[in-house]
Amino acid sequence: MGVIIAIANQKGGVGKTTTAINLGAELAARGVACLLVDLDPQANATAGLGRTDRDRPTVYDVLIDELPLADILCATPQAGLDLAPSGPDLAGAEVELVPAMAREQRLKRALEPVAGRYDAVIIDCPPSLGLLTLNALSAASEVIVPVQCEYLALEGLGQLTRTLEAVRRNLNPRLHLGGLLLTMYDSRTNLCQQVAAEVRSHFARTFATIIPRSVRLSEAPSHGLPISLYAASSPAAKAYAAFASEVMEALLPQRLPGPEAGARVEAKR
Repeated sequence: MGVIIAIANQKGGVGKTTTAINLGAELAARGVACLLVDLDPQANATAGLGRTDRDRPTVYDVLIDELPLADILCATPQAGLDLAPSGPDLAGAEVELVPAMAREQRLKRALEPVAGRYDAVIIDCPPSLGLLTLNALSAASEVIVPVQCEYLALEGLGQLTRTLEAVRRNLNPRLHLGGLLLTMYDSRTNLCQQVAAEVRSHFARTFATIIPRSVRLSEAPSHGLPISLYAASSPAAKAYAAFASEVMEALLPQRLPGPEAGARVEAKR
């Protein structure tokens, strides 16, 4: 089984979906067999990869009706990146899962038959710490937390850290914080610089790459494409390429070329 990465933050609008799409696309472009699981009822990752058909089964059917995950997988514009799509029905799963047996483990069990096909599984979490996010954290081996470079960026990170500890203690002892990713950065403002410095001072596991604010990055989902296929020469595309390199080095060292393929995960921990 490859690495399973949850992209999580209970705050909305911080770049979770953008990060999930573009990290998956960058990894797939480098030959990493990748699956993106859209666990957000808003289904932005699904639409952002060009899947707008509403008559096909989704992750809701997997979690609630225990449909095999393999039955819902579909291709994306990026070769090597598969998608488990979401839909608005998933909003009801938070309530419907409450009385279910092993409700926090539904996604983990669903992934087991297919995870061996992929070097990396990326889970786009909803902006909450409810049952859907708990399912993602129970299945994941790593968590990446996008943090918007804006006022109150650190708000809620303490709660998220406590949730990760609780999940590690009670549900998933192999869960690790892969790192924080600074997003929506505007180098022209002192505030962004201050927020970035503050995040780095509190969290040693912060990726060196910073994702800039970008009109191109905002436009790409409306075309159903990752930024690497929509505007490959843009600063945002280059930033996500650099971020993917960091993720490969830290979390997928076996996929690195040449002698660097030796495991460096423990040195990063």
